[in-house]
Amino acid sequence: MSIDIRHCSLTTLSSALALAVSCSKPAADAARHEDEDAVPVTAARVEVLSMDRTLDVWGTLYPKDEATIGAEVEGKVEKTLVDFGDRVKAGQELAFIDTTTYEALARQAAANVERAKATAANAELSLKRLQELRKVNIASQSDLDAAVAAAEQARADVKAQEAADAVAQLNLARSRVKAPFDAAVAERIASAGDYLKVGAPLFRMVNDAVLKYIVQAPEAYAGQVKKEQQVIFRVDAYGTNQTFEGTVYLISPAVNLATRAFPFGALVQNADHKLKASTYARGKLILQRDVPTPVAPLDAVSTF
Repeated sequence: MSIDIRHCSLTTLSSALALAVSCSKPAADAARHEDEDAVPVTAARVEVLSMDRTLDVWGTLYPKDEATIGAEVEGKVEKTLVDFGDRVKAGQELAFIDTTTYEALARQAAANVERAKATAANAELSLKRLQELRKVNIASQSDLDAAVAAAEQARADVKAQEAADAVAQLNLARSRVKAPFDAAVAERIASAGDYLKVGAPLFRMVNDAVLKYIVQAPEAYAGQVKKEQQVIFRVDAYGTNQTFEGTVYLISPAVNLATRAFPFGALVQNADHKLKASTYARGKLILQRDVPTPVAPLDAVSTF
């Protein structure tokens, strides 16, 4: 039996080619899918810019000066001259407390001083006469001693009446309640007709021309928070488009054990009274100015 070798070779070659083609198709498909899923990559230049290093802070704006004005004399409130929201200057009159009575007492005290001075003058004249008479042995030594004692007593009476007059004048001045500093009236507590004891409150005053921004900083920043640093903050009343500034002027020497933070305060000039005391504010403390900082474009960052 004879075999056709040429026919066998062609059959074998055809089978091999078919197998090779069928094996290469999955590899080509995988490569094509990899090309389709590839993320395009572009290069972006990293630049070094000067930026401030900051610490986020939040806290409350307090008035720099705040006082409860109390009665310094006892009596009935005759009149109140201001109410809450009014702005006053240092020394401005706020209320009158029984001024008629204290005016009368002051006049009486002044009259007592004049009477005591007159008595003292007469005692001095009597003493001089007796001194002259004693020189010629007309007056006795006991009369002279009595005149000396009377003159000394009269001089002491003058001093006592002058002291009483000073107290009367002081009480008269205190019956006219005055503002201790430039301020706004935060609350009127007493009204006309109220009878007040010494120390009873009449008004609560706040100096909101300068505010204190009191905030907390973590203890890790204890060595970085320093006086004269700047604080920039915002308040809800004016939104995010307007900022205000303050300067650090006090730093607590102790860390709070519960919060592991320490308070510090910044003075805020508020001459236009735009900010209100007790307002909550969010801000940033400028720890360091113009720090060289590497930066990249925002679109150079991708998230998956």
